[in-house]
Amino acid sequence: MQYRPLGASGLSVAPVVLGGNVFGWSADESASFAVLDAATDAGLNAIDTADVYSRWVPGHAGGESETMIGRWLKARPGAREKIVLITKVGMDMGTDPAGEPAVGLSARWIEQAVEGSLRRLGVETIDHYFSHRPDDSTPHEETLAAYDRLIKAGKIRSIGASNFSSDQLEAALKVADREGLPRYSSIQPEYNLYDRSKLEGRLLTLCRAQGLGVIPFYGLASGFLSGLYRTLAAAEGKTRKGRLESYMTPRGFRILDALDAVAAQQGANPAQVALAWVAAQPGLTGPIASATSVAQVEDLVAAATLALTPEELKTLNAASS
Repeated sequence: MQYRPLGASGLSVAPVVLGGNVFGWSADESASFAVLDAATDAGLNAIDTADVYSRWVPGHAGGESETMIGRWLKARPGAREKIVLITKVGMDMGTDPAGEPAVGLSARWIEQAVEGSLRRLGVETIDHYFSHRPDDSTPHEETLAAYDRLIKAGKIRSIGASNFSSDQLEAALKVADREGLPRYSSIQPEYNLYDRSKLEGRLLTLCRAQGLGVIPFYGLASGFLSGLYRTLAAAEGKTRKGRLESYMTPRGFRILDALDAVAAQQGANPAQVALAWVAAQPGLTGPIASATSVAQVEDLVAAATLALTPEELKTLNAASS
């Protein structure tokens, strides 16, 4: 496995980051442990989660994924030293014990939220802590100063920004440089063969110029790029049915045809090729992708080591343009 620097964070990660949103949701403890074991044994060393996973599930309060990862770490002595642990703050978690909003990037909430994440994960330090989404009601100075205190206290090692626009990211970087505060060293945008506009252009140009790591989410377009959902009937009953159906357009099917062709040439499958395409883009560290079974982990490992030819990249780019 060839590891890549995650921007200037000092961390190195595999070209595919294991997504933890499914742990404690669509993957129970047995499945979650099996996925985590298989992924880390194969060299996928980065695990991405968030405090809010999986609050959207009826009966869940958030923190289920972090709790599951924490149980796995407790059951696997020595595993903590082998992984890069990534989690996030900022999405709506309801209210804090004092009845204040548990959302956003205020110093008050960040300093509470990190304690909850550390407790659920059962660790002393989070390797990479993301602002999960921008908070225009809180100055960048306040947010970055809170992160500065947490870094100095040894509770986090580095920071990233998720769902930020180019303007929001640029403003945060300027504040960090002017005030001598920690810089975001990575960004987490939506990006895949179908959804390219949120990253390509000014945001990607900024990331390359500033040396930021880029670990996009939805690398498989909610599963559409796996090639398993080519009809409305195939999407029926799936948790992301609406998103899957939105990709069933002439362009979407053109992309699937190109994925089929390249997969046949590579002796791979469409999911592996789609993730390898993301990892092959200049300036990108690698995609985040989740798995609920060991078989799906094998796809992620294959994608992390799959080298697409210039002609194959050209075919995929042309289909998704």
